[in-house]
Amino acid sequence: MIDEESAGPLAGLVVADFSRVLAGPYATMVLGDMGATVIKVEGPGHGDDTRTWRPPVVERPDGPEATYYLSINRNKHSIVLDLKDPDDRATAQALAARADVLIENFMAGTTARFGLDEPTVRAANPGVVYCSITGFGDRGGAQLGGYDLVVQATSGLMSLTGGADGEPTRAAIALFDVMCGLHASTAILGALRHRDATGEGQHLKTNLLSTALSCMVDKTSAWVAGGVVPTRMGNAHQSLFPYEPLPTADGDLIVIAANDHQFRRLCGALGVPELLADPRFGSMVDRNRNRDELRPLLLERLATRGAQEWFDVLSAAGVPCGPINTVDQGVALAESLGLDPVVHPGGGVGTVRNPVEWSLTPPQYRRTPPALGADSDAVREWLRQPRAKP
Repeated sequence: MIDEESAGPLAGLVVADFSRVLAGPYATMVLGDMGATVIKVEGPGHGDDTRTWRPPVVERPDGPEATYYLSINRNKHSIVLDLKDPDDRATAQALAARADVLIENFMAGTTARFGLDEPTVRAANPGVVYCSITGFGDRGGAQLGGYDLVVQATSGLMSLTGGADGEPTRAAIALFDVMCGLHASTAILGALRHRDATGEGQHLKTNLLSTALSCMVDKTSAWVAGGVVPTRMGNAHQSLFPYEPLPTADGDLIVIAANDHQFRRLCGALGVPELLADPRFGSMVDRNRNRDELRPLLLERLATRGAQEWFDVLSAAGVPCGPINTVDQGVALAESLGLDPVVHPGGGVGTVRNPVEWSLTPPQYRRTPPALGADSDAVREWLRQPRAKP
């Protein structure tokens, strides 16, 4: 059964998800959490590539499933369609004609071959919000492969990540895929608001490289606004100190004093109030300029206690700090803080909770990530029925 009667601010809206891997599926999961009915279209065989990205896996009734796939596909229905088959292609076109939102991340020219390009879909569905996600845009970079690692390299992020004297390093997650998905979902909400006011749908385009340059914020601004090319500094920050891991008696602790008030609290908690009268450390600019003189004075005090003890002391004093946890410890911390990070959509496998708390329309966790083609028959039957008016 297709859940058009779900709750949430997007209840009743239909999202045709022709995307795969990460950016598009992350965006559609966000929309599904808000109550949209998401129909995930997968190709025959193994379906979405992330189903094959294993280990790790979770054993499910239909066999082992990649945890990568599970992380971004709750609140969706899965239908398998071979777009080279005329009947399946007609089903895909019918879905596009019924959708409020269509998201796709095909290579350039692919959608036109199947009658799923924006002009063709809009001719049958004038109010559709059609969102295209690419790696490098649809002009000069249309044929470039849009994988997050490639964009981390070409955007400049890898040149900033890693030890100052080490090799460029990728972020451990597909950072720009996730950010691109978030930008896409935000843009879709804006386009839906416009449609509500005017009846007009529109074509949204976003890409990983533009997302990367926007989300590198102060690093891209250093060049664009200041003509400065940032360089790798390991865990240090080019504009702030302290803002990095610092060793204690038994391990590193992240310690941050991002303004003068926090620095005063840090000095008080460490028992070194004399540093506040030292003109070398009187402002953030001064502390940043004289970090090599300030660091050993902080380390001398931090060496007198362990990381957990300093975490308790500094936190109580209002100094931002934290241990360097493993992922399981990070989840345990969220649990200890009452954030309830794990949910079980539809009573199925555990997934990570939507990070937003809503006072009136909380996220919905209706459906566990679907097995490949689990809803193919239900979606076809649903498409044969007239759509109820919202």
